[in-house]
Amino acid sequence: MCGFLFVEGQIDDQKFLRAFNKLQHRGPDQSKVVSDKWGTFGFHRLSIMDTSEHGMQPFDTEDVRLVCNGEIYNDQLFRQRYKDYPYISGSDCESLIPLYLDEKVEMAKELDAEFVFVLYDKKSKRVIAARDPIGIRPMFYGRLKETGKYAFASEVKGLQDICDDVKVFPPGQIFVDGVFSDYAKLTEVTYQIDDQNEALAKIRSGLFAGVKKRLISDVPIGYLLSGGLDSSLVCAIAQRHTAQPIDTFAIGMAKDAIDLKYAKQVADFIGSRHHEVTMTMDDVLAAVEDVIYHLETFDITTIRASMGMYLICKYIRENTSIKVLLTGEISDEIFGYKYTDFAPSGKEFQEESLKRLRELHVYDVLRADRCIAAWSLEARVPFGDLAFVKDVLAIKPELKMNTTGKGKFLLREAFAKDALLPESILWREKAAFSDAVGHSMVDELKKYADSLYSTDDVIKAQTKYQHCPPHTPEALFYREVFEKHYPKREALIPGFWMPNANWPNCAVDDPSARALSNYGDSGK
Repeated sequence: MCGFLFVEGQIDDQKFLRAFNKLQHRGPDQSKVVSDKWGTFGFHRLSIMDTSEHGMQPFDTEDVRLVCNGEIYNDQLFRQRYKDYPYISGSDCESLIPLYLDEKVEMAKELDAEFVFVLYDKKSKRVIAARDPIGIRPMFYGRLKETGKYAFASEVKGLQDICDDVKVFPPGQIFVDGVFSDYAKLTEVTYQIDDQNEALAKIRSGLFAGVKKRLISDVPIGYLLSGGLDSSLVCAIAQRHTAQPIDTFAIGMAKDAIDLKYAKQVADFIGSRHHEVTMTMDDVLAAVEDVIYHLETFDITTIRASMGMYLICKYIRENTSIKVLLTGEISDEIFGYKYTDFAPSGKEFQEESLKRLRELHVYDVLRADRCIAAWSLEARVPFGDLAFVKDVLAIKPELKMNTTGKGKFLLREAFAKDALLPESILWREKAAFSDAVGHSMVDELKKYADSLYSTDDVIKAQTKYQHCPPHTPEALFYREVFEKHYPKREALIPGFWMPNANWPNCAVDDPSARALSNYGDSGK
């Protein structure tokens, strides 16, 4: 994980530094600013691959200057292809330069990666920027207040004071001198897998490959383990590929955590070195403003689900030397949530899955990136492996629907013969992260917000905040904190994350899975 700010053309040095330094949490190991007639590049480095000074960015040649926040998983393929290129480092991001020199703007199509980059072509005098198809790594852009020139940054806070308008850089797109174009249409499915055995084989081999390629690191790796299906599979597969016990981390409320007991069962079964962290409501309330500042959102479910992740990453940063974390995000979007049990048809299940994938960078992926980066750590997401996602999207949607009484049946069945996990975990009902750290957390957050704002306050706020008007004291609480740090940036959040209200049993008034009639054993 790294943080960067690029400004095209000229900008006052002190103004640039004030904006740039707001991103230092993303890369505390080294910082560098390069400024000349081509613009100003600032880079905060979190050293993961080639931790020597040679891996520091921006990479600068007579042809281009490059900053990249990413992990390029097919880096070795490019190094073999461009073996005559004079590499100066072992950084996987450096391979983007010979790739660009050969392929120009077609380069992004070849990347198997989680990435964002900004590249300045010195000869053609043009700016090229791109983001991975899922949006796992963040990037925002805007135009400078004084000159109208473009600026790009890892987070909104880097552009807040220097740009009039700040926008999300869209996933799967490449920018060339002010013009965006799609280079990856991940959510357009062009083939179908309609045989269940083939689907199971693709899922199994794809997730094994997705985890394995994310184990490459020059620094220690850790694993977030909730005890749910997704994170448990990631941890179990990683342990199969690792000679020493992996480090797993779980968090929950001190009095009613659901996850902690299940996470321990998984850790004991796979033989990991397990770390349990407990949190109190005092911890949660003390962290709310910092969480919203780092998230740059007022979405209710994103904030709730971030509390445990933010606090466990704080513990990891303060108590270990780990820099990289593998997580279980992106499984729900492709295999189904609790509410997708109510999908009326395979067609609607698939459309919902594609919609959620397109929005991921605003919700769950945003949460994972920002909570982890807040503590100078890097997130890697095996379920977001591009080949894996494409294969799962290609599975006939009727096979992915809950017709067996057990959500994510295909994902569970794909690993049923591997003995990776206890049967009780492999077939355990899903509990949402914001609930699984302990039902008391959400209940107490609501109670606290009720003490701050009345019903009349909420009604008045609906006039004040016309985009995504808050509908509860909790929503107003989060919105007021957001506006304190990011005034007039509400358009960055397209709407509140909620189940599909057009489906049976899904027109609920709270994003928690607890509001659904099929929650059942998820809370036990």
